[in-house]
Amino acid sequence: MFDLNQTALPQAPGIGFKSRHFDDLMRGPGPVRWLEIHAENYMGDGGRPQAQLAALSERFALSVHGVGLSIGGEGPLDRDHLARLRLLLDRVQPAAFSEHLAWSTHDGAYFNDLLPLPYTNATLTRVAAHIDEVQEALGRQMLLENPSSYLAFAESTWDEPAFLAELVRRTGCGLLLDVNNVFVSATNLGFSPEGYIEAFPLEAVGEIHLGGHDEDADDHGAPLLIDSHGCEVANPVWALLDKVLSRTGPRPVLIEWDTDVPAWPVLAEEARRADEALARVLA
Repeated sequence: MFDLNQTALPQAPGIGFKSRHFDDLMRGPGPVRWLEIHAENYMGDGGRPQAQLAALSERFALSVHGVGLSIGGEGPLDRDHLARLRLLLDRVQPAAFSEHLAWSTHDGAYFNDLLPLPYTNATLTRVAAHIDEVQEALGRQMLLENPSSYLAFAESTWDEPAFLAELVRRTGCGLLLDVNNVFVSATNLGFSPEGYIEAFPLEAVGEIHLGGHDEDADDHGAPLLIDSHGCEVANPVWALLDKVLSRTGPRPVLIEWDTDVPAWPVLAEEARRADEALARVLA
């Protein structure tokens, strides 16, 4: 088991790195002090992505975010994928590594979505074993991210915060709290986002994510939010971040923007708002 420890990421704004912003980051990053990369984009050898990453790593702390381990899958973890991931982490030496509480593979098939899990004792045992395997294979602690949800399983016997807290207790992993995911899930499933945060094991949080969501409606006309990462962070999500930080104190706060990626000034403005939120808890 890995001991829970505080991430080495700066308690400051970060952004999800996109290559179109490389020159802007090198010239004038503003309040941005760390960057997140998606692991699967950097598992190749050489080329422009690796050259950019080497240059950025000299100026910014890095967080590596995986999307392909399928931590919640019923089958065994992909040992080849884990080995490639270990090579990347050993080369980059990031301040943090994270993955999702979700599954994305089954019987050799790979899906584009991060799919939800029922929160049962059997799921808990399987996910804990997978986390232990990942941490042993990588030789480091991982952070586990809460998902965005669009349905709830009737067979679930744990609520999500308690499920995550038990995973922390059993494995020594840390948590990545995605505040937008909390707001999206709360709206879609009809629970209080503030109540979720009250129940969440905030002492285990090593990284916080913010992102934009799209608004839609279900077949009955009820609000349906989609975690799109394709627009500015919504005001209610900023307000929820303030509630989180009032309880945790400063934490590394990442702005995710993965679709319809904007010009640098738009993303820099989101990072500035995150910097202001962090400053409020230090005032």
